Amino acid sequence: MNQLKAETLPKAPAKRKLLGERLIESGLITPDQLELALREQKRTGERIGEILINLGFVTQELISSALASEAGVTFVQLDNYLIEPAALKHVSEAMARKHKIIPILVDPPRLTIAMANVFDVMAIDEVQRATRLVVDVVSATESSVLHSIDRYYAGGISLEEIIQKSVRQVEAGRVSDADLASGAPIVRLVEQIFLTAVQAGATDIHFEPEERIYRVRFRIDGKLRQGPSLPKALQPAVTARVKIISGMNIAETRLPQDGKINFHVGKRKVDLRVSTLPLVFGENMVLRVLDRARLVVGLESLGFDEQTLVRFRRAIESRHGIVLVCGPTGSGKTTSLYSALSYINSLERSIITLEDPVEYELPIIRQCQINVKAGVTFASGLRAILRHDPDVILVGEMRDAETVELAIRSALTGHLVFSTLHTNDAAGAIPRLINMGQEPFLVASSIRAIIGQALMRTNCAHCRVTYTPAAETIERAGLPPETAAGTFAMGKGCDQCGGTGFRGRVGVFEILEVTPAITRLVMERANSQDLLAAAKAEGMITMRQDAVAKALRGMTTLEEAVRTT
Repeated sequence: MNQLKAETLPKAPAKRKLLGERLIESGLITPDQLELALREQKRTGERIGEILINLGFVTQELISSALASEAGVTFVQLDNYLIEPAALKHVSEAMARKHKIIPILVDPPRLTIAMANVFDVMAIDEVQRATRLVVDVVSATESSVLHSIDRYYAGGISLEEIIQKSVRQVEAGRVSDADLASGAPIVRLVEQIFLTAVQAGATDIHFEPEERIYRVRFRIDGKLRQGPSLPKALQPAVTARVKIISGMNIAETRLPQDGKINFHVGKRKVDLRVSTLPLVFGENMVLRVLDRARLVVGLESLGFDEQTLVRFRRAIESRHGIVLVCGPTGSGKTTSLYSALSYINSLERSIITLEDPVEYELPIIRQCQINVKAGVTFASGLRAILRHDPDVILVGEMRDAETVELAIRSALTGHLVFSTLHTNDAAGAIPRLINMGQEPFLVASSIRAIIGQALMRTNCAHCRVTYTPAAETIERAGLPPETAAGTFAMGKGCDQCGGTGFRGRVGVFEILEVTPAITRLVMERANSQDLLAAAKAEGMITMRQDAVAKALRGMTTLEEAVRTT
């Protein structure tokens, strides 16, 4: 789906082509079909577009798209947009219905509206006068505009009222769960939960069935926070609604399923990866939120200290070898790899990725999706990629010995390979690879660098104050006991951070380069402690040191720095 690009309505040309002529030029209708429609227009007096739709020659979407192209504005599918309540407040329901418009985005001093007739200049002028904002216009079908007005205005109904109305429908027994899932209250309830999650910066949405309630929780800054607790009676309808829009089989309740949902919040494109799991009290659902607006792609934006950044750049600029990123699930490994690919990406390089799943599309880079059912695994996909003349290969994860062997072989034959491994730190990756059946000399000769990383919560900027940590925490952080009071900062908790004192996260990193000294230890099958000691002796900054340094700069609490690392 195309990203929304709000554009102001251009000045109308002196003479614009008629709709029928434009449709003929686009190959959407024939001259004979237009002639038939014109005869029908003389008889009924209806607009030519409506007649062409009624005759079945074109769809309403094609008509709207043609009008948008002629006006020089973007055509949008409103069914895939979650409209922010702040935008709706600027246009009354009466005005929206009068002119068949719906406000979809506000970013003062500009307001973006979707409208069926983008040439209705008088309507645009009236909206500008009423809102005192500069109005940008996008095109949408008349039916989708009217449907959105019914869906979003609805007399300002609250979330609690939506829940109560849905419960009354269930108790009355008038509709099935599938029908209820398609009804306005459940549709708006699910959309409101999605919108709340995106606006709060959640990375995951949990729908959790319990014996008496249906719990919703959001993972924000790595921690789960309580969302709305829904009545148990709504569980089947909410589950069915999510499964319908994610393309799952609503009749299958005994097996795990996976799906995907795409929608927009204003200009932001958001994808949800949906997974279901049958439990004792019903199907548990977890939705991973992939918000493109929150994707940080840029080495300088990740949180590297200067020394580690220099080493990381040196590794990813290598002509061949393996660069591994290690850390637990949810530690930002994919973001680091995407940032590395973006840094080295150019028209002179062939870069191919093998991912499960492809989370974000990157320009120029060719991205391949794992499909186990079709036989596309990391191992089989990597074999196929090597026949496509790549310079750089990204393997989403080294899960098995075969994938590791192929990655090492690729690195030794002149390819630069990026991948991830689930270990807690950089030093633990080498013993892990050897335990997966790889010879130490192959590991030592193929790996260029290993990055260990974690994500650490940062202090809320709105309620940050100075404080003195406990002596035990200072000792655990490896700092001298006389560390000055007032050096550290913490968030007291406010509305901006949900009372937690934290808002946002930053990466903490360490990088282990395979130097001659490290190579000798690898050949001797040294353990991770010996490898770590050797790397520190050569100047490696550990994740603990990086986290404590960030705490000393007031970015986070010392307790958070110690807990994370």
